[in-house]
This record gives sequence, C-alpha cells and structure tokens, in this order.
Amino acid sequence: MPELPEVENLRRGLEKNIVGQKVLRVEVRKPKLVSGKGNIRTASVKKAREFERGFKGEHFSTIERRAKNLVFRFASGKVVLAHLKMSGQFVYKDRGSNKIMTGGHPIELSEKQIPNKHTHIIFELSKGALYYNDTRMFGYLLYYPSVEAFEKENHFALLGLEPFDKKFTPKYFLNALNSKKNKIKSILLDQDIVTGVGNIYADESLFEAGIKPTRIGASLNINEVKKLHKAIKRIITRATKVGGSSVATYRLIDNSRGNYAREHKVYGKGGKKCVHCNTTLQKTLIQTRTTIFCPDCQK
Repeated sequence: MPELPEVENLRRGLEKNIVGQKVLRVEVRKPKLVSGKGNIRTASVKKAREFERGFKGEHFSTIERRAKNLVFRFASGKVVLAHLKMSGQFVYKDRGSNKIMTGGHPIELSEKQIPNKHTHIIFELSKGALYYNDTRMFGYLLYYPSVEAFEKENHFALLGLEPFDKKFTPKYFLNALNSKKNKIKSILLDQDIVTGVGNIYADESLFEAGIKPTRIGASLNINEVKKLHKAIKRIITRATKVGGSSVATYRLIDNSRGNYAREHKVYGKGGKKCVHCNTTLQKTLIQTRTTIFCPDCQK
C-alpha cells in the first residue's frame, strides 16, 4: 500500500494535469468501487448512478491529501474521496498528444491498452480522460454532493496528526504513547497518532531512531520519543522530495519511479548486514507485516 510520500507525489502529478478541467462524462463499470469504503462491500447501482450523474459538467478545483487518501474537490463544492489500497492506479491520457501518464500500482496491461479489463471508473474530461484501474478492487472512490456532506461523515475522525502538523510535537507524541500497550511498529501502522507512516517508513524510522519495533509504546522515554519524532519527519520529508519508494515498481503519475528505495537501510533487507554495525538484520512479523531490524543498533 502506498504511504504518505507516494500519495503526495501522485497528488501533485494529478493536480498538475487535471485541475481546471471540466468533466464531460463519468462511467462506473464496477459499482462496488463507489459503494463503500470497507474491503467487503455490496455493489450499489444507485450509488453508481449518483456518481456518474453527480460530476457531469463539474470542474476539478483542487486535489488534497489526508494521510494515504486523496480528496478531489470540485468548483461547486462536490467531493470525491479516493484510496488506492493495495492495487489501485490512476491513468491520465491527454487527448491532444495521446500521451499516457500512469500513477500508482503498476498494471502491465495499462501500458499497452487503456481502458482495459482492470479499468473500473472513467472520467471523460475536456482535455483528456482520467481512468481508475484496480486489479484486486480493494480501492474506492466515494461521492459527496457537498462539502457539508463530506464533513458530516467525518471520514478522517480516527486518524492522527500529519507528520508536518505543528501539533505533532515530541510532547504530543510522548503523551499519546503513554497509554499504548502494543508494539511501537504496530502503533505506527495504526495511524491514530501520526498518519502516512506505513510498513516501509516505520521500519526506516525505527532503525534511524535506534528503537526495536517490538518495544511497547509506553516503554519509550522522552529521549527515544524525540529521536523517533525527528526520524519520522526527516525520512518522510526526504522520501517525498525524491518521489517516494518505488517498491514493486510503484509509479508516479508521470511514469517515473521514486528514488527513496535506494536509501533504505533496513526495509526489504532481512538477512543482510547492518550498514552501521555489520550485524545480520533480523526479520519478524508485526500485524502480518514483515518487519526488519538490527538486533544490535535497535534497543
């Protein structure tokens, strides 16, 4: 699943290409993808028709990001909330140049044919077309007829602070961790204290801070919390700057690949030597996610 740096770079690419364009037509081929946000959803033809009718004639105004979600806002106040989940992909095709730009999880067929059997939602725009493709169909795009309707649902109620929020301070972090009895890696994955840090950046941040991923959250002292706070902010900033981590060939909207994978110290390196002490990096499972750490450098 893409994390904050990957989603933020995808947002920037989409914003550059589609903001200001008018929606001429919308086609929903898989109602399930617009019918709810859980992994188990019942396809609603009614919601699909509302989605198709709701955006015709509308203009894209802005694209925002909250945690790993994209929020497409329209000039009229209507909103689309999108989450790529495990295998979602946006493809933009410019009508004038026929140039195709792909962002998200790679789908080989999309490089040869668009739309294709994995294309489930199509926005025909004034200058091109935006396609949402998804092989496993865990992702979703949700329609809200107004800002009020979007805010009323309070979709982000359980999310913690963004890493760059001024309120995300070491003191806030320490206080939030004080009551946590589960593992620090699990806490980071849960998103309810700080958002956008998934499997990759949790491993990298914990390594940089010298904290073992199996430590109980409440056991961290103020100095350890300060180190982890600093590591999260530095790593997320750096990863965003270089386009994120193209693990499994994740693509940005201009078809380029993020370069932060070249800077990974532990993620995906189980069994290899630690870059600091030459100890063999160990592997464990936390929340079913493969977790890599150094038994010497991380305490």
